[in-house]
Amino acid sequence: MEIVVKGRNTEVTDRFRDHVEEKLQKIEQLAPRAQRVEVEVLHEGNPSQADTSERIEITVRDKGPVIRAEAAASDRYGALDLALDKLFERLRRARDRRKDHGRRSLIQEKAEPLNLTPEDVNVKKEKEEAPQASVPTVPGEEVENQLGDSPVLVRQKLYEAREMSVEQALYEMELVGHDFYLFIDEETKQPCAVYHRRGWTYGVIRLDVKAQ
Repeated sequence: MEIVVKGRNTEVTDRFRDHVEEKLQKIEQLAPRAQRVEVEVLHEGNPSQADTSERIEITVRDKGPVIRAEAAASDRYGALDLALDKLFERLRRARDRRKDHGRRSLIQEKAEPLNLTPEDVNVKKEKEEAPQASVPTVPGEEVENQLGDSPVLVRQKLYEAREMSVEQALYEMELVGHDFYLFIDEETKQPCAVYHRRGWTYGVIRLDVKAQ
């Protein structure tokens, strides 16, 4: 299981990195198929947000749905513990769901093997050397741009469109801890978003993409 720890607007010490890797060992018990765990440490410099100045986001990637948890506290060790509590609960939920469904797989993400030619390598190098695009072009890529002449920054991220049922979308939304989730309805082929309203009430927004 690969563990990647990185910081945004902050440095990550070797001591904290070792602490994170030690804490994450439990993931292998709950998610033995986990291939990669990404831990992002963010620091908020605004003094008015001192109680939540350190934020930890943990993402577990395996052959099933992505599972994510995040939390904030006044210090990163506390934020890590809070995020791990959420993460382990979601991993247990995913494990129990797999057991309940027996051999029925949920949604499997299959990675195609990379057969790079010298031409592909050159193209990749040219893209890396080129100026940053205004919009993301690769799934998982984030692009941040200033909105006109204003100080407003807009971050965009590209996600891979996946077909699934509304039930599956609700399940995956809970696993990543979000209030909404984007997907393609496997029956109607419509772009949709499920979202949490209140209590156990949810909603679905559908887009009509018929040509005008």
